[in-house]
Amino acid sequence: MKLITLKAAAAMFALSTLAACNTPAQQVAENQADAIEDSADAVRDIADNAADNMEDRADTLDNNLDGVDSNAEQSLENKAAGVRAKAENRADSMENKADMVRDKADK
Repeated sequence: MKLITLKAAAAMFALSTLAACNTPAQQVAENQADAIEDSADAVRDIADNAADNMEDRADTLDNNLDGVDSNAEQSLENKAAGVRAKAENRADSMENKADMVRDKADK
């Protein structure tokens, strides 16, 4: 257990040492990239909440516990899946942009 703790502490020290080596321009880029990634996380969270609400509403559309979804329930669940997929694509694109910001600053 102590070995794991020591390894974790060494890794954290190495990361903090690397972060301290950033030029001011690299630090600005790092901050921008972090903000973009935070926005990507927010996009995912908002979409997940919206899709969860849609799925909850869909569950109320079919009162039969037969394991078969009604057309209305299935339609709403499909829309919820679409909301998740669209948000995931958008968030992935945002994260790619964040990577480009970091890469450009490292050149």
